[in-house]
Amino acid sequence: MTVKQLSIPELADACLELGVPGVGLWREPVQSHGVEATAKLVREAGLTVTTLCRGGFLTAIDPDARAAALADNRRAVEEAATLGTEVLVLVSGGLPAGSRDLHGARERIADALAELGPYAEQHGVRLAIEPLHPMYAADRCVVSTLTQALDLAERFPAHQVGVTVDTYHIWWDDQAPAQIARAGAGGRIHTFQLADWTTPLPAGVLNGRGQIGDGAIDMREWLGYVEAAGYTGAIEVELFNDGLWARDGREVLAETASRFVAHVNR
Repeated sequence: MTVKQLSIPELADACLELGVPGVGLWREPVQSHGVEATAKLVREAGLTVTTLCRGGFLTAIDPDARAAALADNRRAVEEAATLGTEVLVLVSGGLPAGSRDLHGARERIADALAELGPYAEQHGVRLAIEPLHPMYAADRCVVSTLTQALDLAERFPAHQVGVTVDTYHIWWDDQAPAQIARAGAGGRIHTFQLADWTTPLPAGVLNGRGQIGDGAIDMREWLGYVEAAGYTGAIEVELFNDGLWARDGREVLAETASRFVAHVNR
């Protein structure tokens, strides 16, 4: 998503040119290019698909809407398996229209995970609940902290359900470091993502993720937390930013790789 202006083939070529060994993919461009075709392309390019994003949106009350969401998440699991990634990232969903019941929404997520966890396990895929910053709680994700995400995940086996640690969403939370340790002890850190916090936020706030090094987050500090928790997996950079999307995608990818070396690598 950091360079969504690139097609899947262009992304693969740019990664190879820059020596980027893995890529986290989003479902929409994968579906546009074709799931099987994408799997073949990245495999032949020697790229690892680190995660697939996203499943989730599991908070609906209406039975038909819930059934549709579960069916879409099962398809997402199948797509992840086809792409060869072990991790499907979940954005849980916001409050249904007219509802103010956060507790009920979170319980509906748990009900959905009870169905989706075993299905994912059958396909060799782990579900990673991503807590989003509280500003998204109403419309996008009622899971706002790692504590809340782990309280949900720990109802299920770690090889079925874990969490996503994303600096953009949790950097403000003084409980997050302890929760990262908790997640690591349970084998539940399924992916680690980076984006910086820059202000002012844009209208709509969704596309306000800053390039690494441009904002308030100490990336090495957060890397230290996940490493201390035992995480040895891939590190993704996921930037939603209209300014970056308006630029040449290869240039943005090269800049992102350079910023990663400067601000993340030890």
